[in-house]
Amino acid sequence: MKFSVFVALSSVAGAFASPAPAPQITGVTVTCSTGDRTQNHQCCRWFSIRKEVQAELFNNGKCGVANSAKGARRVLQTFFHDAIGWSPALTATGQFGGGGADGSIIAHSQIETTFVPNRALGPTIEALRAIAIRNSVSFGDILNFANAVGLSNCPGAPRLEFLAGKANISHPSPPGLIPGPGNTVDTILNRMGDAGFSAAETVDLLTAHTMASQEALNLNPAAARAPFDSTPAVFDSQFFIETLLKGTVFTTGGPGFGEVLSPLPGEFRMQSDFAIARDPRTACRWQSMMADSTLMASRFRAAAAKLSVLGFDRRTLFDCSDTIPIPLTRVDKPFIPAGLTRKDLEGFCTANPLPTIAVVGGTTLQTVAPALP
Repeated sequence: MKFSVFVALSSVAGAFASPAPAPQITGVTVTCSTGDRTQNHQCCRWFSIRKEVQAELFNNGKCGVANSAKGARRVLQTFFHDAIGWSPALTATGQFGGGGADGSIIAHSQIETTFVPNRALGPTIEALRAIAIRNSVSFGDILNFANAVGLSNCPGAPRLEFLAGKANISHPSPPGLIPGPGNTVDTILNRMGDAGFSAAETVDLLTAHTMASQEALNLNPAAARAPFDSTPAVFDSQFFIETLLKGTVFTTGGPGFGEVLSPLPGEFRMQSDFAIARDPRTACRWQSMMADSTLMASRFRAAAAKLSVLGFDRRTLFDCSDTIPIPLTRVDKPFIPAGLTRKDLEGFCTANPLPTIAVVGGTTLQTVAPALP
């Protein structure tokens, strides 16, 4: 019964979300009924939807939310898992290669939540579905929009592009297209290359791990939501620094699946992150963002914009980026956590030396607290 309801609601939503013509931006702003201003009258509806998204998904503008179905991390993960379902290589063999950033993870959740990487995303998907149907917008649009709004709540994050007007027509993504923590660097770069991303752009997208945490890789309750860096509520370069620190400890009950030694108690380090940070094809890109959170955010914005339209022609969408809030800036300098020194930092880019990173005083090794969802 639940399956049939989902199919019916998907069909209803699709009736309201036909492709839009190419944008005609004149530079003249329009005042919407909400009092907000935008350069395109077609974007006005998103200001009221933004209020619902902030209230229902992000606890009125919070980055992390103490609810497993909500929070910027959960929506970001759902956004990536949906969009990366795009494989020209499969299409070239005569198979369906996926629709990219089409919201199929919502439209066909009864199938896509059976994929191992998506098993924890059901509550987030249903929250997004409810908002989309209530407002008669497509699942691809609501997922892209909610991701951009959610990140705007996180200090240091870039203001992401939001192009609206995707049709609500999709098919279930093929399985096996989401890169995993146990994959080799070759496997990950080949999969991302198939989707149209270079090795450098793959590193840029991994910036998302500055806010990520593990939930199903180590099932010990004491390791629940162990973050990938020491500042998971901030969009900063600590992830790139801490992944290059020598590892000495597993999370409680570890190692979990795809887990390697981390430098800090309570911090989870994925094998794939560890390997990409040290691979000659990606090490210099990785190292270049260790001391430059602004550069990191800019590169992530560009890669996320590309990801958000996989499977679509940008010219058929209209730009509603001015409906996304401007994130809070962050000026904190990157650091090596307390209890560690510069000698613990490993460099693998032969072309450039490691940047100079400040060291936090003290000899007691920092323990990292669990992240909010």
